[in-house]
Amino acid sequence: MTFTDKESHMLLNAKRAVVTGAGAGIGRAISLSLAEEGARVLVSDLDEGAATRTAELITAAGGTASATVCDVADEASVVALFDHAARVLGGIDLAVNNAGIADHPGDIVDLDVETWDRVVSVDLRGTFLCLREELRRMSGSGSIVNIASNAGLKNAPGMAAYTAAKHGVVGLTKNVALQYARRGIRVNAVCPGTVGTEGIRSFPAELQQQWSDMIPMGRIASPEEVARSVVFLLSDQAAFVTGVPLLVDGGLMYD
Repeated sequence: MTFTDKESHMLLNAKRAVVTGAGAGIGRAISLSLAEEGARVLVSDLDEGAATRTAELITAAGGTASATVCDVADEASVVALFDHAARVLGGIDLAVNNAGIADHPGDIVDLDVETWDRVVSVDLRGTFLCLREELRRMSGSGSIVNIASNAGLKNAPGMAAYTAAKHGVVGLTKNVALQYARRGIRVNAVCPGTVGTEGIRSFPAELQQQWSDMIPMGRIASPEEVARSVVFLLSDQAAFVTGVPLLVDGGLMYD
């Protein structure tokens, strides 16, 4: 991929963006898409090497990016991330709160407290901590996208912690969007279904086909398709959109 020099056609030209959980999968695709649309991207991830690789892919394609480490479940780490963003970018205009994990499917009576706490801490507490810092540092304008899931609007069978946390992300998105609607800051959520990340592609082909067959559109989404939805919500093309949980699941929610 090579980014063009047609700056006037870039949706996010010269915008300053922070993306969490950007070392792989959806987060990497989002970071690349933001840079392709002209944004300067600070890539963050718990895995420093993965974050650095994403930033290298962006710069190799002609974009602007740097990498840093962040544990979104840790308050001090999140504050440090946005202090770093202020130094590196001079402020932030856009943010994507993508970092997240999931519990393995199973009976809730077998779900240990440590797993529950970890999933909720990363997925919901982490989104809250990042939102708080982003809103403190955006002045007069800005756009934020939280990556939730269609499990934030329906049930993910057997995944109690993930379902609860992602429902929380959707509710938090709506609450904050209304608080900041008159302050020039838009807050939306993207709710993907099954996405062809590295993790999903590691499963047997037969299982991937079963998942595809469950989706009305007959296939699993690509990370890039989710990323393009994020770009739309961040851009001025969605200037009158806030508080929306945007489904990107091929119709699975309503099947």
